[in-house]
Amino acid sequence: MKSTNNTILIAGGTAGIGFEIAKLLTEKGNHVIITGRDQKRLDAAVAKLDNVTGIVFDTTQEAEVDLLVDRIATDFPTLNVVINNAGLAYTYDVFAGNKSWEKAAEEMNTNYVSLIRLTEKLLPQLLKQEASALVNVSSIVAIAPGIRVLTYSSSKAAVHSYTQGLRLTLKDTSVKVFELMPPLVNTEFSKEIGGAENGIPPLQVATEFAEAFENDTYEIHVGATAQVYELARTSPLVALNAVNGVEA
Repeated sequence: MKSTNNTILIAGGTAGIGFEIAKLLTEKGNHVIITGRDQKRLDAAVAKLDNVTGIVFDTTQEAEVDLLVDRIATDFPTLNVVINNAGLAYTYDVFAGNKSWEKAAEEMNTNYVSLIRLTEKLLPQLLKQEASALVNVSSIVAIAPGIRVLTYSSSKAAVHSYTQGLRLTLKDTSVKVFELMPPLVNTEFSKEIGGAENGIPPLQVATEFAEAFENDTYEIHVGATAQVYELARTSPLVALNAVNGVEA
């Protein structure tokens, strides 16, 4: 998939991985639309980028999804790449009475159900293009769950499964389906689970993504995800232990 002269939507592009991908893709000559729920954060991100449009948008609200889809059809009819990066994660101890089912419902709605809705509503526009792509951002924990983010891991495993099936479904169309699987990344999003100490820079994720995107590598294992993936092929238990820092 060419990484220049595209019109790209990044849902969740005001910080971290989404912002770095937006920055790299604008530098390659693409027009990028970034979304975020907070106007101030969105404005701050847009001010740091060239050739970008910012739209306030909450992916969990269907009415806002419909407004976004209508605006894109009118103002950006050449849209040909959608990157589903919006996400939510809770860190908690399942023994502490945190009502994990409520947190799981929020995570599943944001990370999985909302991704499906936005994808389905934008798919007709992508199918009109000569070459187009969907990119779903999952996680290393889609391969082996992290016990500190257990329900988040489950939502990303759902994204992984959906993306694989969608890729097969759309194989005879103009839409290529990618999955970006980062490891722990040094962002505000992952601060509570050690991202500042042990995470890779978000720029590394963006750089490896762009290279894989250009080479049609549909399942993109960034950094340590590649090692965990290889471990999981031979021993899921070893991969699980590795993700959680547990000695066998």
